[in-house]
Amino acid sequence: MAGQVVCFLSMRRFSQRNSLVTLNEINITPLLDLAFVLLLIFIITRPMLEQSMDLKLPKGGEKPGKVEAKDRMSVEISAQGTYRLNGRPVALAPMLDQLLAQTRANPQAFVSIRSDEKTPTGYLYAVIDGCQKRNVLRFELKTAPE
Repeated sequence: MAGQVVCFLSMRRFSQRNSLVTLNEINITPLLDLAFVLLLIFIITRPMLEQSMDLKLPKGGEKPGKVEAKDRMSVEISAQGTYRLNGRPVALAPMLDQLLAQTRANPQAFVSIRSDEKTPTGYLYAVIDGCQKRNVLRFELKTAPE
């Protein structure tokens, strides 16, 4: 009977040592499978996140009909930040007041804004913001000469 107990104890020691050996080795195959599945999920869902709404965008680039010269108020901004209204130098505040007066006198009038490519954007934003605050909402940004 003593032989049987010794045999049982030796088997038990062997099984404990075997389980300790397996704990030292980590199997990374399931981890790689999980990373691959997550990568596929992000690749598939990314376009859906970018286009959260189905929008039909309007077509641009169409030129309006004949524009009369009396309806256009030309604002030019130099690279140094100086303003010209219809070719005449003017400060920002008086120019915005003149734009408001002209749009009240002529409802068809609009502001055509041209800016030098080296002009700091703050000068352009000042004109647009000033027009919006004075309810002068018809304006265009020119990127090419007439």
